[in-house]
Formats: sequence, structure tokens, C-alpha cells
Amino acid sequence: MLTENDIKELEKLANENRQNVIKMVYNAKSGHIGGSLSAADIVTVLFHKCMKTAPKCHEDKNYNIRDRFVLSKGHVSPVYYSVLAQLGFFPKEELMTFRKLGTRLQGHPSLFCPGVEVCTGSLGQGLSIACGMAISLKLDKNPAHVFALMGDGELQEGNVWEAFMQAPQRNLNNLIVIIDRNRLQIDGCTENIKALDPLGAKLKAFNWDVIEIDGHNLQGIYDAIEKAKQNDKPTAIIADTIKGKGVSFMENNAGWHGKAPNKEEYEKAIEELTK
Repeated sequence: MLTENDIKELEKLANENRQNVIKMVYNAKSGHIGGSLSAADIVTVLFHKCMKTAPKCHEDKNYNIRDRFVLSKGHVSPVYYSVLAQLGFFPKEELMTFRKLGTRLQGHPSLFCPGVEVCTGSLGQGLSIACGMAISLKLDKNPAHVFALMGDGELQEGNVWEAFMQAPQRNLNNLIVIIDRNRLQIDGCTENIKALDPLGAKLKAFNWDVIEIDGHNLQGIYDAIEKAKQNDKPTAIIADTIKGKGVSFMENNAGWHGKAPNKEEYEKAIEELTK
């Protein structure tokens, strides 16, 4: 259970992550804002309160039993990099090198970046990678968990559903998938492009444990992840979110899937996030 102080600290960290996303994409003049903002609360709670992380990598005595994270929707790397910087994987000042020539902070996560477990960005493949990691941990009798953050648009990929079949077949109760269900993708509403609902019922039919939550409720996110760790099946957490969360003119606007703000938009966004 999170304390009142925990909630306040997580709210502060999530807001910092949102501001960093805006600053990074504005500075780079390219990047993906909408899905980064919708996932900000999820990654903040996950990394700061639920995952075993090892910022010092191989120097950390618990390195091998660290939890693994797969950012399946790799285009929302800005929020991922921001939380990694908060945890000390690299200096926060490096965030402003995002998408610059020679940077460790590529547009999609790569192994150049400290803390990144796997290169991602080809949508629909992250869950298969996470399944492989979870199988490997089981074979090694390693108690670590694998967390995969997915976008709802990528659930339209066929490879995803093969992985959804594989996980229960291999009894991967060490695998926890969090679906950022903001209902928007680059071309518009997911339900107009290739409908996913009833998503929860479909996943249950594939023999997954399913938890549906408000993806911006910090206590709810924490409770769902902690419950999932105790399950005897792979767990899918469907997190209902708002694309562009936190910036009024970006919220529920598919146009902000992957574009940079101009100077006026940047200043307005930062003003809203610093009130």
C-alpha cells in the first residue's frame, strides 16, 4: 500500500517525466509525445516502486535477479529515458541529447543506453521477446519478473496473439504485460481501425489473468502490479489512459502521436505542467 507521502512523491516524479518528454521532443524537433504522456504514470510507479532495478549494472550484487523491462511500444522512448535518468542510470543532462547524432538516447531504445534490456520499436514483437526472457528466467530458476509495456494499437499485429498463446502454455507467471489503452494510434481511434474490444474477455479466453485499471491512478497501478506478481498465470494489466495526458490541447488528440511542438505550443505545455 502506498502512503500519502509515496503518492505525493510519485506525482512529482510523473510530472517531471512529462515535462522531460515535452522538453526532449521539442529540443530534438521530433519524437512521440502522446503515448509517452499516457504512459508516464505507469512507468513512474513501475520503476520507482514495483521493479527490482540495478542502476550500477554488473557492479550491483543483485544484478542477475533484477526485473527485466521491455518497452514494446519503443517509440515512447522519451518517458523511458526520463525515468532511467531519475534512477541514476545516466545524468539527467543527457536527456537533451535525445535523437541527436551520436547520442545514446536513440529515437527507439537501443543497447547503447544504460538500463535498456533490448532494442525495440518494431511494433508487435516486444511481447515475444518478453516471453523468451521469461522462459529463460524460469529455466535458470531466477525469481525475477519480466514486465512488457505495450501500446493498444500494436495489439492489431498477429505476432502479438501468438505470444499471448505461448505465455500460458509455458506457465509464465513471471510475465506481466501492461497495456497502455489510450485508444488512439497514428491513424485515429483503435476501434475504428481494427477494433480490440472486448479486450479483457479476449485475453481471458487466452488463459491470461486480466486486471483492468485507471492508468492514471497511482495507487491503482501499484496495487495491480503487486497483485500480478503473486498470480499463478501470466497477467495482463489493461490500463485505461488518456493520450497526451497532462497537456490540455494534446489530450485525446491523435495528431500528437508523433510530432514536435512549436515554440508557442512548447511554452503552453510547460506552463500547464508547472502550475
